[in-house]
Amino acid sequence: MTADDAPAPPASPLPEPAGARPARLAVGVVSAGRVGAVLGAALAAAGHVVVATSGVSDRSVRRAEELLPGVPLLAPDEVVRRADLVLLAVPDDALPGLVRGLAVSGAFRAGQIAAHTSGAHGVSVLAPAVEAGVLPLALHPVMTFTGRQEDLARLAACSFGVTAADEPGWSVGEALVVEMGAEPVRVPEHARPLYHAALAHGANHLAVLVRDAADVLHQAGIGSPERVLGPLLSAALDNALRHGDRALTGPVARGDAETVRAHLRVLDHEMPELADAYRAMARRTAARAVDAGLLAADAAEAVRAVLYDNSEADR
Repeated sequence: MTADDAPAPPASPLPEPAGARPARLAVGVVSAGRVGAVLGAALAAAGHVVVATSGVSDRSVRRAEELLPGVPLLAPDEVVRRADLVLLAVPDDALPGLVRGLAVSGAFRAGQIAAHTSGAHGVSVLAPAVEAGVLPLALHPVMTFTGRQEDLARLAACSFGVTAADEPGWSVGEALVVEMGAEPVRVPEHARPLYHAALAHGANHLAVLVRDAADVLHQAGIGSPERVLGPLLSAALDNALRHGDRALTGPVARGDAETVRAHLRVLDHEMPELADAYRAMARRTAARAVDAGLLAADAAEAVRAVLYDNSEADR
């Protein structure tokens, strides 16, 4: 065999010098859910090779066929054994048990990168893999996923919360995020729970708030509530992100206590399941409006008196 015929050495998962493009990696995705399939496709678009994925449900199988065409569906331990970069995209509560099981099965090997996509966990959850010599990463995309092609374009506008155990790990994690077209944001290990609570409170509760508002409009006999809400809520979100608490508007921020009283009276009567949520959010609105200098102390006191008056529910 001549030097020209010799096989190329395997790609190293270790970081290259600053500014260099990371070596091409064999990627294994566990599993082909809405997040895993999209990130696998993004890594493939960046030049890496997705060598295997796992998936049991019909939706996962269809998603893999669409976003990871030609990639074999294997058991999770076999996916891990084939990979240089193991992407663990499973629900938060399932992650610790999955990592322990893969470690016990001997699926991990020294030199691999193991990255999970959970927002709630840092790298400590990957300790069983680290014992096998794996480089641990937490790469959490700050985005909601549909599991379809349009998610790939949305990655370009989102951030990833990156957590690593050391500086080489930070470098690898940040490079992978940049390759996928997104922006890496360093999140210290100890801050992961608070970081994730902030995102869940903002995104998940926003979705519930929007659907509740649509339900109230429907109850009021308004046709196409989503069309009515769209421009208003889009403007409110944009203003809040741009201008902070100065963007607060509405009867609470203005100190219109009697309007708030009327809202509570009708909600208590028509949709009591939403009245407590309205009270809670109105109390937070009043506090922020006072802190921002938008609501005078006497007006705030009048609003709070209405919000804490439990007799409204009996009227």
